[in-house]
Amino acid sequence: MTAERAPGFRCGTVAIVGRPNVGKSTLLNALVGQRVSITSSKAQTTRHRISGILTRPGVQYVFVDTPGFQTRHGGALNRLLNRTVRGALADVDAVLLVVEAGRFDAEDRAVVGLLPRKTPVFLVANKSDRQPRREAMLPFLRSAAREFAFAEVVPVSATKSRNLEELLTTLARYLPEQPAMFDEDALTDRSERFIAAELVREKLFRLLGEELPYGCAVTIDRFEEAGRLRRVHAAIVVDKENHKAIVIGKGGAKLKAIATVARRDMERLFGGKVFLEVWVKVRRGWTEDAAALQRLGYEHV
Repeated sequence: MTAERAPGFRCGTVAIVGRPNVGKSTLLNALVGQRVSITSSKAQTTRHRISGILTRPGVQYVFVDTPGFQTRHGGALNRLLNRTVRGALADVDAVLLVVEAGRFDAEDRAVVGLLPRKTPVFLVANKSDRQPRREAMLPFLRSAAREFAFAEVVPVSATKSRNLEELLTTLARYLPEQPAMFDEDALTDRSERFIAAELVREKLFRLLGEELPYGCAVTIDRFEEAGRLRRVHAAIVVDKENHKAIVIGKGGAKLKAIATVARRDMERLFGGKVFLEVWVKVRRGWTEDAAALQRLGYEHV
């Protein structure tokens, strides 16, 4: 179904940016009302630009999730992720700079240095539920607001859905009057094939914890759909032989757990039965190889 395109309909793209681990993907999922971007407590969970779409009467929001802007580590992959952030800011209608309530440091200021001067930018103080009293946050909000000419300052909690309606209502006023970009039932601009790979990668972050090798990626070698049945063949790519052993685990137990939880999430999201096969392969040095990054689906290498 095509979204309403009556006079006065508003639609726009909104980039969600910030340093690593401020809850950008969690915020995107909370705003859209569906898990379209993977999350974990580890940095660099988000590696691709992905849009989450929310359509309401009279307005369509196209939220663009981005990787956390990396200032601590170099390397080809991190340089690529930072270019993804810069690219997302180049042509949007509004920006949400997400910070952690009570903290604004050099990493946040590095992201401020990227912000466009002619686009409305909201300062979104996430994790506000961790602050004991709202009044205690006021000095922080006043101080952080002086870092940039923000259009609005909104404290929220993505995990508790606090102040999200206020954020959406305020944001709608900044979006241009124009027709919807997507059908009203669309949730993301990404394919099921892409989402399947991301769900497997999320389980690597969540189930391996601190053991997770930095150089892990996931590719979908085959994705077949027949009615409500999907057959997915996924490969976890690591850059060292000993990392392969970590992912597989003793007697294959860790790999089996990763595949089982990923399959269940796919079935819930896709609304049908999923047969998932996952294996691990080694591609040495892929995080520093531009050609390998491109083959693995990383844009703008």
